[in-house]
Amino acid sequence: MHSPQFPAEPPSNDGVEHDFTAGDVPGLRSPASGADRAPLVFDVIIAGCGPTGAMLAAELRLHDVRVLVLEKETEPKSFVRIVGLHIRSLELMAMRGLLDRILEHGRQRPAGGFFAAIPKPAPKGLDSAHAYLLGIPQPVIEHLLEEHAIELGAQVRRGCAVAGFEQDDEGVTVELAGGEQLRSRYLIGCDGGRSTVRKLLGVGFPGEPSRTETLMGEMEVGVPQEEITAKVTEIHETHQPFWLRPFGEGVYSVVVPAAGVSDRAEPPTLEDFKQRLRTIAGTDFGVHSPRWLSRFGDATRLAERYRVGRVLLAGDAAHIHPPIGGQGLNLGVQDAFNLGWKLAAQIRGWAPETLLDTYQAERHPVAEDVLDNTRAQMELLSTEPGPRAVRRLLTELMDFDEVNRHLIEKITAIGIRYDFGAGPDLLGRRLRDIDVKQGHLYGLLHRGRGLLLDRTERLTVGGWSDRVDYLADPTAVLDVPCVLLRPDGHVAWIGDDQQDLDDHLSRWFGKPAD
Repeated sequence: MHSPQFPAEPPSNDGVEHDFTAGDVPGLRSPASGADRAPLVFDVIIAGCGPTGAMLAAELRLHDVRVLVLEKETEPKSFVRIVGLHIRSLELMAMRGLLDRILEHGRQRPAGGFFAAIPKPAPKGLDSAHAYLLGIPQPVIEHLLEEHAIELGAQVRRGCAVAGFEQDDEGVTVELAGGEQLRSRYLIGCDGGRSTVRKLLGVGFPGEPSRTETLMGEMEVGVPQEEITAKVTEIHETHQPFWLRPFGEGVYSVVVPAAGVSDRAEPPTLEDFKQRLRTIAGTDFGVHSPRWLSRFGDATRLAERYRVGRVLLAGDAAHIHPPIGGQGLNLGVQDAFNLGWKLAAQIRGWAPETLLDTYQAERHPVAEDVLDNTRAQMELLSTEPGPRAVRRLLTELMDFDEVNRHLIEKITAIGIRYDFGAGPDLLGRRLRDIDVKQGHLYGLLHRGRGLLLDRTERLTVGGWSDRVDYLADPTAVLDVPCVLLRPDGHVAWIGDDQQDLDDHLSRWFGKPAD
């Protein structure tokens, strides 16, 4: 199997992006000499071409980073599982000009009823132009993101599994299952909850194993909707993780508790669903013609570290949790948006010294919060008297707009605020897609660069113009004079003083060009 052809010589800024040596990381070995190492053909190798890996590859390619994505599966997934893109992920897609393409293949649904499946509508006036859930088949979103990455120049090789790697102070040598060796500056593990990269890296994955398991799938039913609704309402009195929801064209989404915890590598059968439905509901509803069948547990784990030297983790390789609330895919895609521009800056040679460390500093607490809220949601699905009482109380509390809004913003990730230091509440938060004189704000972020929105028309990005765009717009709908946006859309600075701006440009975008 041959590697895609890239120039063998790394860019001339190779020396400036070194920030550690192999001796700094316990357990890592350096080859005896440079002659023993393969040439640096790639800047980044990504293990895993799911949504996280594909999105990360695309983000890196926006900055001309040489990317190879390795996917152990020879073919894309064939089962048609529906996943949901939450508000923040939809905003990120809009920032890169992808949203219209994705909307063609999805179905918009109201942004409500996410938290523990408590049926409350979304509060009015959510601060987003995309305040809805987009249901989309998983193979479709994976194909669209992979296609996007390839269009930008990423290389994807299927049927290639990482079997080992060794890092040194200049890069990472990656060994494939067939014995082939590849060389890159960085290796990113986006290879799922059972991540080979994470295990080989020796990073701990503490948390709780699965205690319960649930069957989930899409299939047709053989009884009228009225009968299903009545039975589901009855069952909900004792079994919260149970539903049959119409999904169009006679297809239903079916969720039913499993009998125990089994090997998730073995998919369930239609007969498994029928048996569990008969046990809990007294009928199997005549289910037939499944589109896809799967099982999920409530295992909850978080990687102790997201980075060891030149190897990093993202997506399910860094965190796993139950799918309640539909946050998993979204969390991984948002990891990719946070990491992509920072890693590209490191490789291009202009990253401030600690920029890459902010990936873990920002995203690890976000994952901790997601794990905690999924733990809480799973407790609220329990049939025990205590959790059921808490569920009833929370259902009442969600009638208060502030409570409902807080939970919706948590699930959809629009409530995230990174700690950038003291400042107005907007600092560290994402900026919604406001109207600007050139159309919409997010339309100015397609290239993955920073942006200064200057309402005073007095400031400049000066020597950072190769990394940061500038827009003077006194009509922009903001209650602050100027904002500096990072490539991921988070507000990095607010003010109107040029020297203060220059200090923050240096903090996020390095030294100005000569």
